[in-house]
Amino acid sequence: MEIYKVNNNETESLVWRTEVVKNNLSPRWAPFRVSLQSLCSCDPEKCIIYDHDSSGKHDYIGEFSTSFQQMLPASTGEEVKWECINHKYQEKKKHYKNSGYIVLTQCKVGFLEVIKSYVQSSLVAIDFTASNGDPRSEHSLHFINPKEPNEYLKALSSVGEICQDYDR
Repeated sequence: MEIYKVNNNETESLVWRTEVVKNNLSPRWAPFRVSLQSLCSCDPEKCIIYDHDSSGKHDYIGEFSTSFQQMLPASTGEEVKWECINHKYQEKKKHYKNSGYIVLTQCKVGFLEVIKSYVQSSLVAIDFTASNGDPRSEHSLHFINPKEPNEYLKALSSVGEICQDYDR
């Protein structure tokens, strides 16, 4: 099975390829770990299933599209099932329904993974050079005062409050 991320411009990027399960019409792939960010960023993805041939010319079985939201019930123990569709067979064969089912039995999602996938942040740079003096000195713009933010932090907060309305 190959898992592809569907990009905004409709191109596809390979994210994961499972191991080959030989001589098995109902393969069970080993569990694998993929970050949500690399997997799909909570956007659509496409999975393609092949039958492995030792000659290297693998037979296309079918595919299905899914999303993070569709996979989520498997995180609470509920199986999620997709029809594996071979679109060529679907067009040519009158009574074709599918080439089988793909079942997701378990999905573990870490809280931080979900947060990272949903939150996008803007790049902010902070100058930590010694050009404005020793940060331990009260006269430095870098001075960390436990009672109030320093000048750099005030500036960053001001800019951040304006930029947050434009961040996606």
